[in-house]
Amino acid sequence: MKFDIITIFPKIFDSYFGEGILARARKKELIEIKTHDLRQWTIDNHKSVDDKPYGGGPGMVMMVEPIYKAVKKLKSQSSKLKTRVILFSAKGKRFTQADARRLAKYGRIIMICGRYEGVDERVAEYIVDEEVSLGNFVLTGGEIPAMILVDAISRLLPGVLGKEESLKEESHGEENYLEHAQYTRPENFKGWQVPAVLLSGNHQKIKEWKKENQKIE
Repeated sequence: MKFDIITIFPKIFDSYFGEGILARARKKELIEIKTHDLRQWTIDNHKSVDDKPYGGGPGMVMMVEPIYKAVKKLKSQSSKLKTRVILFSAKGKRFTQADARRLAKYGRIIMICGRYEGVDERVAEYIVDEEVSLGNFVLTGGEIPAMILVDAISRLLPGVLGKEESLKEESHGEENYLEHAQYTRPENFKGWQVPAVLLSGNHQKIKEWKKENQKIE
C-alpha cells in the first residue's frame, strides 16, 4: 500500500511515522509513506499556496492550481495502482472503521491536507474522490487526520500487526461493536480486582464473559 500526503508541513509526520508499528511496516516494505510539499507546485517566487477568498470574508483559502498539479503528478507516477484521492474537510463524510476496511483494498491513497480558512471548492468538485471528516470539530489542518487514516488503514493490511487475530475481536470490527474490557497483572491493585472468571482458567466461561461484556454503542 502506498500513501501520498500533500501538505505544506511535511516534517510534521517524521516522528509519528518513524516509530512503532508503522515504522516496522515501512522497514518491511509493507507500506510506503511519502510526504510532498505542496509549495513545489506553486507558480510564483513566494511559493504561495493560498489567496484571499472571492466575495470577501476572514482568512485565506488554499488555491486549486497547486493542488491540481500535485495530484496530477502523483497519479502519473503509479497509474496502474487502484488509487483513491481524499480531501480532509469539516463537511466531509465521517470516517469509520468500515471506511478503513474499504480503503485498505486500494493500492494507493493520496491525501490532501488543507490549512487556513479552507480549500477552494473546485478541489472537492473536480479533483478528489471523497471528502473525509473525523468528527464535528475543526482542526487547524489535515495533517493529524492524515496520520489517523494511515494508521487505521495500515493495521488492516496483512503482516502489519504482529498477530492477525488482534483484528478479529476488536472494537468496531463490526458495526456498533465495542470490545470487552481488558485486564493484566497485578490481579489486585489497591483493592481493585480483576474479574474472577478471567483468572479461573475455564476457557468456555471466559469466552461467555467476553461475549456478555461486549458493548454496543
